[in-house]
Amino acid sequence: MNTTNEETPLDSGNSGDSATESATAVSDVAETEQPSDTESDSGKHEMSLEVEIEDAGPCRKHIRVTVPRSEIDHFYDEAVGEMLGTASVSGFRTGHVPRKLIEKRFRKELAAQVKQNVLMQSLEQVSERDDLDPINEPELNVDALEVPDEGDFEYEFDVEVRPDFSLPDYDGLTIRRPVGEVTAEDVENYRERYLGQYGRLVPHDGPAEPGDYLVLSVEFRHQGERLHRIGEFSARLRPVLRFQDAELSGFDELFAGATAGETRDTEITISTEAEPLEMRGETVEAHFTVEDVKRPQMPEMTHELLQSLGCESEEDLSDQIESVLRRQIEYRQRQSVRDQVLEKITESANWDLPEELVRRQTENALRREVLEMRQAGFTHQEVQARENEIRQKAVTETRQALKQHFILDKIAETENVEVTPADINEEITLMAMQQGESPRRLRARLTKSGMIDNLDAQLRERKAVDCILERATFEDVEMEPAIDTRVEAVSQSVCGLASETVEEAETEADETATTEAATGEAEATAESDNADDSAPA
Repeated sequence: MNTTNEETPLDSGNSGDSATESATAVSDVAETEQPSDTESDSGKHEMSLEVEIEDAGPCRKHIRVTVPRSEIDHFYDEAVGEMLGTASVSGFRTGHVPRKLIEKRFRKELAAQVKQNVLMQSLEQVSERDDLDPINEPELNVDALEVPDEGDFEYEFDVEVRPDFSLPDYDGLTIRRPVGEVTAEDVENYRERYLGQYGRLVPHDGPAEPGDYLVLSVEFRHQGERLHRIGEFSARLRPVLRFQDAELSGFDELFAGATAGETRDTEITISTEAEPLEMRGETVEAHFTVEDVKRPQMPEMTHELLQSLGCESEEDLSDQIESVLRRQIEYRQRQSVRDQVLEKITESANWDLPEELVRRQTENALRREVLEMRQAGFTHQEVQARENEIRQKAVTETRQALKQHFILDKIAETENVEVTPADINEEITLMAMQQGESPRRLRARLTKSGMIDNLDAQLRERKAVDCILERATFEDVEMEPAIDTRVEAVSQSVCGLASETVEEAETEADETATTEAATGEAEATAESDNADDSAPA
């Protein structure tokens, strides 16, 4: 894509953002063909343009715009008129500089102003056509364009647009709704996983056993050549070791009884949807070295620990865990119902999507899933496992997610669904309470990481799904077990992906947001103190 140094009306956000974020930028009104000296009802000059639109691939249009000479002259006269009243030239009073001198002395400035105004106005009118619905910025190199001194001005560009499709019938769907209960065993299992995050790892001199942590280094080789090396990482000894782009089954058997200094060799197959196209489905050799063996030690249940967890007693902790597990049941129920709805409404969605759009959406879909799991109170390890699973199925899931988004967005538009600032504030407040932090700090973190837009889109789509569910028929079924404790997920890849993980992005955003939030709170405190000082006694 060509880079642009000026923001254009068709620009609906950063080019790396998702369709969800960028699809909200352009409104639809009919094209106007008015004489160049007319104005719209709002008093804004309307240009007489020649616009040709051609298909350029899936969800892609090629647009050619011709601006008549009369329109260029209109903006030139307008620019000169503005400069006549403000230009400062030695020997003349402001507002009394001759037009010819203005045109000669400020030739470059006038040309730049005319170019900017012509492009901005013409692109805005093009974006307002009822046969266009852009979802991304136009591929237009503004610096390479020059408005001619004589004759018409022509320019062309490509832009991604929403897919054109008819909505499926979403009234009266039959949905299987999973139901479940929280048992004492569920609470105890979650308590152990949760408190394990606050424990510590102690050195273990004996052979590794299931549940121990191995500090490993590994070198991957493909066709006899080194592919990638991971220095040191820690992994709990479980049946499956899940990388971001591959899985190693039998991980526990491979390292059973291992001690520091030992090595293990095996083969691992790259996911068929891994990021590097040339490595999809390929088998690579893995040479592991055991650097250390450690055993988890649960933290001592002290009053200080309970307070740091926001609990008054162990009973209070159990109650909060039970509440989290109930939220997770609601999350899984909502996800199951949502998945069924989306599967039904996308059965006939056989239209194509541009690959660039699919690529950009992949990371955004991942961020949304992480956000929803954190809202539901899943542990870091559970979130990491899901993140790696998504990365291994990125292409198929992202393509499906995009189609779901476009359909839900159209349903939301049909049903007049809106997300208000109050909806956003309520959701952030709820998340902040669940995570034990201030809403202000959480908002700063979400904004910095770009996930505030995900939250808006998530709420809009949730409301669209709710519209469908209000008219659905439900059949209750028993809920399947939630978490696969056989899987150990690590934030590493076999192929050495260059992309930043969500966890790294959140860590960086959290550090910055914490600073910004602290600064904001300090400023607010200072303002409050100043107000108190100046208030009458």
